[in-house]
Amino acid sequence: MAKYRFEEIAYNSTEKKKPVEEDRFSYIGLEHLDPGSLKVTRYGSDVAPTGEKLVMKEGDVLFGKRRAYQKKVAISPFAGIFSAHGMVLRPREDVIDKDFFPLFISSDYFLDAAIKISVGSLSPTINWRDLKILEFELPHLAEQRKLAKVLWAVNVTLESYRKLITATEQLVKSQFIEMFVGSSENVLLSDYVWFQEGPGVRSVDFAASGTILLTGSNINDNQISFGYNSDRFISTELSLGKYQHFICNENDILAVTSAIEPAKFDKKVVVVQEDNKYCLNTGIIRFKPNREFLTLCYFREFLKSDFFKSQVMTNMHGIAQMHFGPSHLKHMKMLLPKNLTVQKRFSEFITQSDKSKFELEQALKELDSTYKKIISENLG
Repeated sequence: MAKYRFEEIAYNSTEKKKPVEEDRFSYIGLEHLDPGSLKVTRYGSDVAPTGEKLVMKEGDVLFGKRRAYQKKVAISPFAGIFSAHGMVLRPREDVIDKDFFPLFISSDYFLDAAIKISVGSLSPTINWRDLKILEFELPHLAEQRKLAKVLWAVNVTLESYRKLITATEQLVKSQFIEMFVGSSENVLLSDYVWFQEGPGVRSVDFAASGTILLTGSNINDNQISFGYNSDRFISTELSLGKYQHFICNENDILAVTSAIEPAKFDKKVVVVQEDNKYCLNTGIIRFKPNREFLTLCYFREFLKSDFFKSQVMTNMHGIAQMHFGPSHLKHMKMLLPKNLTVQKRFSEFITQSDKSKFELEQALKELDSTYKKIISENLG
């Protein structure tokens, strides 16, 4: 293998334009990119984006340089404009095969090295002047072409699993609409659900005792997980002003409400599985539904429903980061089913759907592990 500086591997296209009205139909933002997937399935904006955007061509590799730890890389499906918080990359084909190029950019080998040079605390960003001098080892072109064929075959299977998972989620949404929308009473959410309105205890002793820190990045798809965030436990060195400190109980429901991308809101809800001591940042709200009227499964899916999401979007405010707080919840509506029997029937359906989704996700993880192993054995 030979070693190259990144500027010898890729062109960084910096052509920009100020969007006009028709550009809103071909705009891709970082919010449209899904970590781990090279496919763009969402795009466009309700209004013309503001500020200069990068010009992209069909087949360009789009790389999210802002918050690069989210590992957002995709192939542009058409010509249009891309977020200025990203990079538009093209291969230098005398060094890297065009089919292998997007696989290389989306690899942990490249991304982990790029993330290390991010600068800034709130929204760490990668600068081209730092990225271009990073060195990477690449197989010879003939080997890259062989590797690309294998990896793309695996990638196709990965995408098929993702489609099945999405189809399962859509089935749940359809069932929710069929069973509850139009047949339920519109009531005030606050009449049937308790939610955390104020900050909990602000105590250094509490924070220094091994309390787990939860941020929005730790909550996805009804799971609490720890990925890039190495600061799993609060310490006395961290500023306590922006955190809520309290005990979470089993069957509490947490929803992320800060810096939400509209398309991702339904991914940011989780049912707590056991009593635990957590520090939550202020962008997470804790709910306790009244179990006399609401099952956990029903309320979890209600928080993920379009009925609730539309109210969230209406009440969002902020400039740098959009969010809504507990004060808005006091005026929000909830769909209250006529009785628990139909909710329990829905819960049984959810249990089966969750099981199917879990099995698909496990298969996806195993195949993704194989995919990454192939890359790691051939890069670096």
